[in-house]
Amino acid sequence: MTAERKPTFTQSLIAGGAAGAAVDVLFFPIDTVKTRLQSAQGFVKAGGFRGIYKGIGSVVVGSAPGAAMFFSTYEMAKQSLPLHGQLAPLNHMISASIGEVAACLIRVPTEVIKTRTQTSSYGSSATTSFAAAKMVMRHDGIKGFYRGFGTTIMREIPFTSLQFPLYELLKMRLSLALGSRPLRAPEAAICGSIAGGVAAALTTPLDVLKTRVMLDMREPSSQFPSLLTRFQQIYINEGPRALFAGVVPRTLWISAGGAVFLGVYEWAVGGLVSS
Repeated sequence: MTAERKPTFTQSLIAGGAAGAAVDVLFFPIDTVKTRLQSAQGFVKAGGFRGIYKGIGSVVVGSAPGAAMFFSTYEMAKQSLPLHGQLAPLNHMISASIGEVAACLIRVPTEVIKTRTQTSSYGSSATTSFAAAKMVMRHDGIKGFYRGFGTTIMREIPFTSLQFPLYELLKMRLSLALGSRPLRAPEAAICGSIAGGVAAALTTPLDVLKTRVMLDMREPSSQFPSLLTRFQQIYINEGPRALFAGVVPRTLWISAGGAVFLGVYEWAVGGLVSS
């Protein structure tokens, strides 16, 4: 058996917040490029390489609470579910899915603001995150901040269902190879990078759908196409390559981000547990 840390709710909350803030701020420019590549208006019209830090205000506000919510929920569910041994991957899938739903309650509003600021959706009327938030509230009300919530959940659950079982498996195998000791932060970071990159590449079409829904500027009273219809429209009108728009920056970003995200988390948990 490998030695495994079991952080408390508070320790997971603090460590998750630190991990989320670190990765989102550090890799924000890559996320901007990815979002603009996925925009229906095209990369250049969405801003190109100009103003790649536009929208970072919403990330600074939302990244730490969102990640803290995810990890605290994930760790508590992982320790509570009666699924161990051969059923451990199922435990990790369910726990990560529950964690993502909880985190998205915080993350989706910041994603809506971020994507619209990154792509200059409001033109010169909203060049900052705060101004974009006011425009969302003015035009769409509270519901506007949760546009794309279902699509985000649809993207995140498959993503985490791939990432975290793979991450936990890689950690277990590496720990066994190193004499069944807890992994150090750089070792966990390598596992996180591999798991994140694989999951990111495979779920890119869902990320494209999420981005298109969040950038849809029609009135709330309009009849929006279903996700299947959007998928078909992109495939027919723009070709299958459009469904993988931004796959390279997304994979690189999440692979590198997974290393930072999970590495910082394990480092923070290790410090908190041993203190």
